[in-house]
Amino acid sequence: MARRVAIGNNKGGAKKSTTAVRLAEALAKLGKRVGVCEVDPQGNASRRLGWKDDPNNPPLTTSEAIEANAEGVAAQVWQPIGWTVPYADNIVVMPARYTLEDRVSEAGQRGAYRRLAKALKGADDHLDYVLFDCPPSLGHLTQMALAAAHHALGTTEPEYDSLEAAVRYRDFVSESGEDLANPDLDFIGLVVSGYDQRVGAHIGQLDNSRKLFGDQVWGVVPQRSLITNADEYAQPLSEITGSHEVRAVYELLAQRFIKEVPAA
Repeated sequence: MARRVAIGNNKGGAKKSTTAVRLAEALAKLGKRVGVCEVDPQGNASRRLGWKDDPNNPPLTTSEAIEANAEGVAAQVWQPIGWTVPYADNIVVMPARYTLEDRVSEAGQRGAYRRLAKALKGADDHLDYVLFDCPPSLGHLTQMALAAAHHALGTTEPEYDSLEAAVRYRDFVSESGEDLANPDLDFIGLVVSGYDQRVGAHIGQLDNSRKLFGDQVWGVVPQRSLITNADEYAQPLSEITGSHEVRAVYELLAQRFIKEVPAA
């Protein structure tokens, strides 16, 4: 079984998808085999990895894996990503489209919160890590990811509302393990993204994040337009001119990740 990490925050725009994609990229460059499991109906991580939907012949997605309610069905859903760089072969995606929202209506059904874990049973043994890109919610979809995960990683922008939402995510993780039949679930760290040292509020909230999370603050990703451009055009950072600085930041995050979450 891969080591599974749910990436979340209780607020939108907190760089969850960016963190999932760029961390997967950095881990893949280190030779790790990574699955990105999309648990957000917006499907941003899927698109940024170059995955393309086909309305005429729709491929399987996370939604169908959950709906099947059967062990190991996720093995049929993993797909290659659309990047052409050599390390792209180390990344697979379980994509999502807006139909994933349909699974929310099943929240009251018996054992529904365990369906993603059931779908992944035996289906990620070929991977070192699975990263869940969670929606900006603490509801059913995020709970399914947390029920399947070994660890939770928070993301935030250095802004008050985003940081408060990261605290809510951390506390929810700490309080929900038993309820999700996953008592060993733990919160392992926080990534602060979009930091601009020219913005006074960012300086203050970065300091606040360190007060609230201590040494669980893994690192700080600077605000750079090239990250936005890479996300916008579904490109790996290694194809973006002048990306050495931010690539180095994510590579350091990947090294911290491997230290905190050793592959099985």
